[in-house]
Amino acid sequence: MNLVLWSGLNPAFAYANEINELRPALSNEWVLIKNDKRRQIKTYAKLEDEQRIRSFKVEGVLKAKAETLVRVLLDFASYRDWYWEVQESKLLKQVSPTEYYLYLVHRAPYGLPNRDVILHAVIEPQTSKKPYVLLTVKAAPNFLPIQPKLVRMPAENMTIKFTPLANNLVQIDAEGFIDPAGKVPAWDANLIQRNAPYAVTLGLQRMALQEKYVLSHSELPFPVFSYDNLP
Repeated sequence: MNLVLWSGLNPAFAYANEINELRPALSNEWVLIKNDKRRQIKTYAKLEDEQRIRSFKVEGVLKAKAETLVRVLLDFASYRDWYWEVQESKLLKQVSPTEYYLYLVHRAPYGLPNRDVILHAVIEPQTSKKPYVLLTVKAAPNFLPIQPKLVRMPAENMTIKFTPLANNLVQIDAEGFIDPAGKVPAWDANLIQRNAPYAVTLGLQRMALQEKYVLSHSELPFPVFSYDNLP
């Protein structure tokens, strides 16, 4: 797992190792960044019109039931164990069984202030015409006052679709955009877009194999169906 950006290493070191891969100019079309055939994960990037920071896309197949992945995602305190360089994570407010506000603090490299972000997460459950679970996440920077010594991120936005497959597999399709704000060079911010999606997908897969999620029978706040019992 490549955590080169938010690991506290000297940014110049990250730059020296990654600059050659960042040289090709991206367009507004998706470009394949990483193809992990063994783990069935592909990541892509593109540069939106009039933006200096790239967007990301992930396509992958995870070894888990959709129900298990939902249990991991709803365990907000566990994000420190698998999400991208998270120092603190907690639920701020549950609006409904399918709508949440959560708070994350991301570690930044040495010499830069840590970032915090308030995320507004909305879940669209499966239906007979829509067999996937759709998670939409958008930053809500004004939900809380600015915290001392932290830089508030204006965007950590993404949509993630979880589609159950046969044999206890789930197809994951995600697209998003991250803006760390503050005085961060564009190449530095782009390393987040490059490395974080792959690392987060690996982390989610790792968590979905833990027995506390796999064997849990606690009631979920909304129904989740596997491939064999879709409505």
